[in-house]
Order: sequence, then C-alpha cells, then structure tokens
Amino acid sequence: MSESPNNGDNKKEKKDPFNEFKRMGDGNTPPANMMRNMMLMFVLAAGVFIVYIFMQGTQQHDWPVSYTDYQRFLREDLIKEAVIVKSQLNHFEFRGVLKQPVTLMVDNRERTITRFSTFLGVLDTESEKVWEEKGIALKYEEGDTSVWRSLIMILPWILIIGLFIFFMRRMQGGGSKGIFSFGKSKAKLLNENHIKVTFDDVAGADEAKYELQEVIEFLREPEKFQKLGGKIPRGVLLLGPPGTGKTLMARAVAGEAKVPFYSISGADFVEMFVGVGASRVRDLFEQAKKTPPCIVFIDEIDAVGRHRGAGLGGGHDEREQTLNQLLVEMDGFEQNNGVIIIAATNRPDVLDPALLRPGRFDRQVVVDRPDVKGREGIFKVHTSKIPLGSDIDLGTLAKGTPGLSGADIANIVNEAALLAARRNSNQVTMYDFENAKDKVLMGVERKSMVISEREKEMTAYHEMGHALAGKFMRHADPVHKVTIIPRGRALGLTWNLPNEEFYSKSSRYFEDQLVVLMAGRAAEKLVFNVLSTGASNDLQRASRVARKMVCEWGMSELIGPVTFNNDDGEVFLGRDFSKTRDHSEETAQSIDGEVRRILNKAMEQATALLEEKIEILHRISKILLEREILDGEELDALIRGEELPPISKQAMNAIRTIKINGDNH
Repeated sequence: MSESPNNGDNKKEKKDPFNEFKRMGDGNTPPANMMRNMMLMFVLAAGVFIVYIFMQGTQQHDWPVSYTDYQRFLREDLIKEAVIVKSQLNHFEFRGVLKQPVTLMVDNRERTITRFSTFLGVLDTESEKVWEEKGIALKYEEGDTSVWRSLIMILPWILIIGLFIFFMRRMQGGGSKGIFSFGKSKAKLLNENHIKVTFDDVAGADEAKYELQEVIEFLREPEKFQKLGGKIPRGVLLLGPPGTGKTLMARAVAGEAKVPFYSISGADFVEMFVGVGASRVRDLFEQAKKTPPCIVFIDEIDAVGRHRGAGLGGGHDEREQTLNQLLVEMDGFEQNNGVIIIAATNRPDVLDPALLRPGRFDRQVVVDRPDVKGREGIFKVHTSKIPLGSDIDLGTLAKGTPGLSGADIANIVNEAALLAARRNSNQVTMYDFENAKDKVLMGVERKSMVISEREKEMTAYHEMGHALAGKFMRHADPVHKVTIIPRGRALGLTWNLPNEEFYSKSSRYFEDQLVVLMAGRAAEKLVFNVLSTGASNDLQRASRVARKMVCEWGMSELIGPVTFNNDDGEVFLGRDFSKTRDHSEETAQSIDGEVRRILNKAMEQATALLEEKIEILHRISKILLEREILDGEELDALIRGEELPPISKQAMNAIRTIKINGDNH
C-alpha cells in the first residue's frame, strides 16, 4: 500500500505533543480525530491520577506528631517498629508503628492512632542506641525522589492547563477573534429550508397580516419599491399581550418571504462582562448584512430597550450601552440593504422613545387578542390534525372563549385531546372541549381536598349569591357555569361570560358587576350571619374596579371628570421611582371615601336583591349542593321553577373526573 508524500510529516507531528495545540491556533477547526485523541489522552492521564490517589488513600496513614509525643512513646516503650527515611537534604524522618493504639490530640482533634511520623533533623548514634535498647525493629530508606512521583505531582496542573486550552479553542470555534467569543452574537440563523411556518398557520390577526404583507413584498421584490423612491420600514415592532402570536407572526413573515431569519432574545445581549452587549449587537448586524435580504427578529426587546436614565442612583448601566449600539446600528446601515428588523414586546410602555421614532421602529403592528371570528380560525388551525367528533361546533367554542389568546386556545385544544386519550376515545368530542376549557380557565379540580359539610354549604350559598346577581342584574355578564368543586385556590367558582365582546363599557356595567362581586359576601351574611375569608378575592377585585372608576374613568359625581395616579398598573421602577402624587391629602381622603361609598352601595343592592329572592336562593343552593355543578341553562330552568332530571351517580362521576382504563379517581 502506497503512502502519501506528507505521511512522514504527519508522523513527525504526532511525536510533538505541543504540535496539536499549535494546529488549534492556526485559524482552522481541529480535525475530529485529533480532538478525540486529545480527549483520550486527558482521560487516561486523569485515570492514572485517580488510581494513584485511590491507592495512596488506601494505605495506612502516618499521623504527624510532635517531638514531645515521640519522646513519650519512646519512654513508655510503645514503639514496635520504625522506618528511618532520609531526604535529599540529609534530614531524617521517623515513621513508627505502635504496639497498641494510642489516643492523643492531632490537628486539634482527638484521634486514636497506630502509626505516626515525626521530624528528627539529624541522626546521631545516641538515638540509634536508645532504639536498639527498646527493641525497635528498624529499617532505613531513601526518600521517594522518583520521576513518577514528580510526574504525579505536576499531573493535575497539566490537566488543568490542557483542559483550559481545549475548551477555550472549542468555545472560540477554532478562530482567532476574541477569547471565548464573548462578543459574538448568539442569534440563530434559520434559512428558508428550516422555516415551515406561513400565514396559513396564523389565524386571528388579519390586520397584522395585512400590515406585514408589504414587508414580504419588499423582501421578494425590492426593486418594485426602489424604482419609485419608496423606502421600506427599517423596523417593525409587534405589540400585544402575551400569547397572541407575535413570535409566530415573525416566523410566518420569514417563511412567506423565504429569506434568512436571524432569531435572538433581548436577554441574550447583556451578560456579566462589560461591553459584551454592544459587541454582540455589532456582530449581529455584520452577519445580517452578509446575507441580504434577511430578517433580524429580536424577541422580548424590552429586556434591552428599556427607557434610558432609569438606573437608580445614577450608576452606569451596561444595558444602556447595548441600547445605544442598537440605536446606532438601526439608523446607521444602508437604507435599502435588505435587512429588516422585527421585534416583539408586551411592554411597549417601558421602551425608550428613541427606539420608537421614525427611522428605527417606525411601524408598530398591534397583535391583539382575537375576536370571535379570529378565535374560530385559531380553533380550525389547531384542530386540523385532530380527529373531531360529529358534535364539534367550532363557532360555539369560539363564542364561549371571549378574551382568550391564541396560546390559551392551543392549550385548550391540547388538553381536550389528552382528556379524550385518557378516556380511550378515538375522537375528541364537545364533552372533552368543555372539560378542557374548565380546566384551563377555572383551574384543576382538587378531588382529594376534604371539606366539611358546613363549609361546603357556605360555599354553595356564596356561589349562588354570585349566580343570582349575575342573572338578575341587567348589565352584568350572563352566568355560564357555577360549581362548588374546588378548583385551583378557590373552593367554588361562578363563571360569567359576555354574550358579545365590548371594547368600551359603561358605568352601569361596572356598577352591576360590583353587585355581582359583593353578592357572595351578602349571601353569607344574610343566611349564616357571618363573614368569612371566602370573599377575600371578591373584595380585592371589587376594590380595584371601584378605585379605577374614581381615579381613571371619571365615573364619580363627587370627584368629577379628572384622573389621578393609580398604582394598579404595571410597575416600571426606574420610571415610577421619581413619580410624585398629583393630588392633595384632602383629595386622597375624598377618593377613599368615594371608593368606600361605591362598594357599600353595591353591598346594599346585593343584599336587597337576595332578600327579595331568598326562596330561590335556598332552593337552588340545596340543588347545587347535590349536583355540585350547574350550567347557565340549568340555572335558568331552576329560576323559572322547573325541575331538573335526576342525575345518576355515574353521570356525576363523569362530571367530576375522567376515568383512566376503568379505574375511578
């Protein structure tokens, strides 16, 4: 077999152990075989070291003792045998074996020893004569100065240095720029072969799709805009609550345009090292400019784009340096170079104004919670790969989930599929969707929770107070379901769903909602003449609504059409720290008094309503105790005085739990 001309050179390189490290620094990625050989060498060396340490650890230990203790052992004739070890400097060490265990203080601890060692310094004939008189068996040895012992001593340092160099080169990727590549961008590059998401996979955001269609057309046909002097937006900011599909929308834009897609989180820029964030921003834009046209997507940009000057105490903020570099890069590269920035956030209120000005993020696209039509489209997307039963009505599901985001709907669909699988069903039915909706929106049933009959009865009256107020208050949201089965942290729940979606609400709506919230407490007081902690959450929600009516919405005749600072909103400490109260102490007292008046009025209305409907309250509360769950239609029938069909024990078990392989839970 013939050899290549360079074969002899390769053999020479293998003989030089440092040649491998030289090759690692030449700017090329080390071969895989070389890496494996290096790792094998380190593992073998580490193994030898560990075996040596283990063998050393299994040997009996010579405890160092003072010269005084050695003299005592000698006087009391306790030494059986000894080894005299001579070092290179003609110093001598006495290593003795005792005839019986002796207890003494060694290293500030009381120990029982059988072997010891002590330093003699020089060896004289007087000491040898004493040892001979005591009958001590002596051996003379030279100190261990072998090459192996020296090698074992320096082996840990060799391992540490070698591993450091190895991992440094691995993290640097074989290049010669910057140690550990701390300043390199962490953006993930996805090309058109990796991105399979299109606008067909996004539902419930038609307006956002329309706004982003122009971006797609620019990426596909940039000349179409350039020849007329048009300038594509340099940055598109996606705004919206969590779970509405902002990230999915950005991926769909990249999938439709079929261009490289750089994805990075705002938190990936800033780390513990000074200057890393700004360096990563520069590197990100350098990479993007090499692959035009492309999209750079920065998720959760509020992590790096928060308002500058918000550092308490005036200290230097590394995040501000990163933001400054981002501002320069966005407004510094060529206008028509095909790099478009898309960012997403659910906290636009904390972003720096310079980031939102025209020329940077000059187009803001709101990705809001979907309406009923959008929710139906989202249900269609997520159920496209699920076998559905004949009773499924996606329109009904969409109407029954107002205010939910796309992520919430996806979670409901997934839970419904899991519940159907637990029932060993081949299809997902409306029953599964209803149970999944209850589980996601109201919480998981706490089946193992033990509740006394008295507490269960109070819960039934409390929830029925909410339900009756929801039925008889004209402007309140209709009752969808009421239950006394503990879910989440609540002992019972009354679920109100609006018949239609409102984008602005009147003062009458809030007044009636306050009556509904206070009706649970009113029912407890009316029937049992006690007040319990079960209404704590109701009071919190009612107080929040009443304070907003007074301070934000101008719905108080006493205070008038004026707004005041309200601390109920999302907190941004850097900005809110210096905010001062914009009203006097007298006005604050008036606000507190008006909030209290509104809540007391709602409590009085709730009490009057339940006193008027006391017979219905008692009758339906007892039925709720028996059935544990009532939906809106059943509640309407009971209010009209109709009888409900008896519910079997098996049916009640089906309501409360899901059977797995025939086992009851």
